[in-house]
Amino acid sequence: MQLELRHLRVICTIADAGSLSKAATAVGVSQPALTAQLQRVEGAFGGQLFRRGRLGVTPTPFGQFVLTRARSILLTVDELLSGVSAYDDRTDVARIGGYVTPMLSGLLSRLFAVPGVSITVHTEYSPRLLLDLLASRRLDAATLVDYPGNELPSVPSVGMRLVATEPVFVLMSSGHPLAGEQEVRLADLADDDWVISPPDGVGWPECVYSACQEAGFTPRVPHSMTEQTMIRQLVAGGHAVSPCQATVQDGPGIVVRPLAGNPLWLRHLVAWRRDGPLAGRAEELTAFAAEAHREAIAERPHYAAWLARRHGLPPGTL
Repeated sequence: MQLELRHLRVICTIADAGSLSKAATAVGVSQPALTAQLQRVEGAFGGQLFRRGRLGVTPTPFGQFVLTRARSILLTVDELLSGVSAYDDRTDVARIGGYVTPMLSGLLSRLFAVPGVSITVHTEYSPRLLLDLLASRRLDAATLVDYPGNELPSVPSVGMRLVATEPVFVLMSSGHPLAGEQEVRLADLADDDWVISPPDGVGWPECVYSACQEAGFTPRVPHSMTEQTMIRQLVAGGHAVSPCQATVQDGPGIVVRPLAGNPLWLRHLVAWRRDGPLAGRAEELTAFAAEAHREAIAERPHYAAWLARRHGLPPGTL
């Protein structure tokens, strides 16, 4: 038996109804027919999804595992089929997207305070995907990143402004031999294990590999992940170093250090649909994003100190 979306909807209906008889009524089939269908679905999954009891049915642990993923799949499919039309004619709802960064958080806090516009938030890892969601009218505005030499393409229906260009720093254990340095030479990290996030569709981590090659080595990368909590845990334990945005926060067991010579840079951008509800607020949107980025810098002593040194200012000036 080949599983189809309708089979996932059936098991979700059974779970919601709590009994086969109620689920059969909701689906519009007889109870014996639904029972037979459930047995085929369980056979396809290779395990029992529900426990049958005197008071109805309840998911087994394996069934809960399947249901969680089935609901996620159905939600994604429903969004693909109706995500555009559901909001296309609304001017009072702005759909904001981005990768989770301090700039996005600061931008959202400011947008939530704008009267007359409701905000919904959608995060994605890939800047290219976010740009595609803007172009396909599934988002109204987004914060994006790209890399000098690997810029995002221009899309006629999407406006875009540069907010800031910042260096890429390195995240390392506070017990690392170089943790006490003001800045770290990339070549001095040649013998470390690295944890690097996977390709984002714009030029990461290719730009990291290129910078390392120019520094005379190929990084050893046994770990690849996007989850910041896990990255920080690996780094704090001394198991790896990681390239990071300069606005990443220090924390227990970890330090953020600039790379000597600034071999890696990224650009922060804000983008919006030219025919979307925020098109008339493009200047305000850009200003909010710039304020949020400056706020993040002020809250990161390592970044503020790097900027002060770069501009020949006394420590603590920025």
